[in-house]
Amino acid sequence: MFSELVAKNRSYRGYNEERKISEKELFEILDDARLVGSAANRQPVKYYISNDKTEVDEILKLTKWGGALPELHLPKFGTHPTAFVIMLQDTDIQPNTQAVLIDVGIAAQTLLLSATEKGLGGLMIRNFELQPLTELLNLPENLVPIMVIALGEPAEKVKLVDIPKDGNINYYRDESGTHFVPKRKLEDIVIDKNH
Repeated sequence: MFSELVAKNRSYRGYNEERKISEKELFEILDDARLVGSAANRQPVKYYISNDKTEVDEILKLTKWGGALPELHLPKFGTHPTAFVIMLQDTDIQPNTQAVLIDVGIAAQTLLLSATEKGLGGLMIRNFELQPLTELLNLPENLVPIMVIALGEPAEKVKLVDIPKDGNINYYRDESGTHFVPKRKLEDIVIDKNH
């Protein structure tokens, strides 16, 4: 079951806009994320949640999606996320961003696995306009956006495939819009002790 959940937790760039995400669901997802490990148990990650359509649209304008497919202008009109979770570094707790990024990765993956269990999907976004986002959310100086996570009910298919012989790791889409993500084989990532 866990393996199926991990495989289903993909980076989605298109959502069913009819499926709204309630504040209750967002709090349940974050309640799972808050339980994860944290370096020295400092817990410097804070969260800003948004499921208000107007605010979600404003946040969306400050993010960039699908860097390997710029010609598609993702997400396409009519397939926007219905919520965002902004992960914030509380610099009063941990000023070292490098240390916080490990906590962010652990919490973000847990958050998305929780969302996946609810039939939702998401996208981790590090390509966003920092200062405009900080101003939009009216954040105090000590809370710095470090990751933006789009959430919604997936409206696209994502398939995992082996990396081709030429080694190209770029994701791509076919004519029907199915999104393909090349992954390394298990034998290619486990180091042979007899090398």
